Amino acid sequence: MKTYKEIKVTTIPFDADIVSGMLWQLDIDGVNEFDEYLTVFITETKKTTLKDVEEILQRLVDEKLIESFQTEEQIFAEKNWNEEYEKKVRVVEVTDRIVIKPSFKEYFSKPEQLVLTIDPKMSFGTGEHATTKLVLQHLEKHVHGGEKVLDIGSGTGVLGIASVMLGASNAICIDNDEWCLLNGIENVKTNNLANKIEVRQCELKDVKENDFDLIVANINKHILIDIAELITSKIKKTGTLILSGLLDIDEADIIGLYASKGFKLQEQSVVDEWIAIVLKS
Repeated sequence: MKTYKEIKVTTIPFDADIVSGMLWQLDIDGVNEFDEYLTVFITETKKTTLKDVEEILQRLVDEKLIESFQTEEQIFAEKNWNEEYEKKVRVVEVTDRIVIKPSFKEYFSKPEQLVLTIDPKMSFGTGEHATTKLVLQHLEKHVHGGEKVLDIGSGTGVLGIASVMLGASNAICIDNDEWCLLNGIENVKTNNLANKIEVRQCELKDVKENDFDLIVANINKHILIDIAELITSKIKKTGTLILSGLLDIDEADIIGLYASKGFKLQEQSVVDEWIAIVLKS
């Protein structure tokens, strides 16, 4: 019988958005958030260990985002992940115009609203996390119609799907995780956009196109630093970068690095400690 690890994480103070956002940097299968703690799910096919989780938490301590943490690991027989997620996922009204709902919940939309049907399964991107909301708000402002979009670290595909529903002509969504590939393809089909959105399991270096009007990356500081040269080589001179997955303490490093590549800060937004930035050359 297949097994999975469940790691209970308690921090002081407890901020589910910050802790879960950092833990998603690891190769994990899911995070369940509760009022005073969260649990990380890791199936036996993943190599992530308790030590890896604790190293991320220690970084939060070192950066003074939390004071302390406790972890508790248990091994269980594999269960139905979808049932676990369906208990938690809700309809999210991101803006007056953009709404994200799972397929198993009903929502009565207004005429001007765009309703994205997203079933997250194990992938990141339901619209509830602060960084997803921030990026979607910027997309609403910066997609004017006809753009070619690249979504890096696409997870559920929510950002690529939103881009096209807002008027972009097409989008390519890339992620290096097989589950994200399958989940992204499923969500694209559910929203009837298979003719406009391509989901690929690959790294940015594998993307041959270099003429994107808009590139969005909701990942984390370290990856955004590592791929800065590649990102800026894939976008048109008149293009727009929307970057998130960043904490406010990351702002100066990222803005400085991308400025050295010719991209200047146009806008930024903040929710709690999370930020999103818009850059143009």
